[in-house]
Amino acid sequence: MKQMIASWRHVFKLDPDRELDDQALEAVCLSGTDAIMIGGSSGVTYDNTVELLARVRRFEVPCVLEVSELTAVVPGFDLYLIPMVLNAGHPDWIIGQQARAVEQYGYLIPWDQLMPEGYIVLNPEATVARLTGATLLGSSEARAYAQVADRLLQLPIVYLEYSGQLGDLELVRDVRRTLEQSRLFYGGGIIDSQTARRAAAVADTVIVGNAIYNDLERALDTVTAVHNVKTVQA
Repeated sequence: MKQMIASWRHVFKLDPDRELDDQALEAVCLSGTDAIMIGGSSGVTYDNTVELLARVRRFEVPCVLEVSELTAVVPGFDLYLIPMVLNAGHPDWIIGQQARAVEQYGYLIPWDQLMPEGYIVLNPEATVARLTGATLLGSSEARAYAQVADRLLQLPIVYLEYSGQLGDLELVRDVRRTLEQSRLFYGGGIIDSQTARRAAAVADTVIVGNAIYNDLERALDTVTAVHNVKTVQA
């Protein structure tokens, strides 16, 4: 599974609870992005997830589900990403919900298709921050959380989530320097080619979500911009 994400530099994230017409979806799926991630913090249901998956499956791009709602888990994805919000205010968002899922549906879980993500939520105004009661972290704390995820928990993905705003990219760079085996995902405030290039210079994988719904043409420009930044700068 780690081989699947090892080459991902750019990922478009689609929200099942938001409208995207067929022409726009085709442009996203044929854009050259490395993968499509489906997920959201609210309004995600089985029906809107399975509908969006069926529409994406018309194209050959890899499609993964970021599981945020147990009742919305749909078979047929290439990979299932399991978020663990490391700075959540309640352990339920770190391991509680995952444990309940195993208790109820363990016999159905395709374990070889699951991959955990160590989320570090850094925008206190984001929906995911309010939902999980995420603790506000300083720079040194964020680096420490990332090292715990990387070296102690040995998670394959560390995800710095600034959802809705462009984050502190110097902090992102510092976190990336601390990682030994985890791949660093970055999401938040990527609205055009310029912000995409800046994020690609400091993170392994850049996630672009809201821009798809706000300004599709500029969102599509982020694909080439990210891919033109060949390697993460030290």
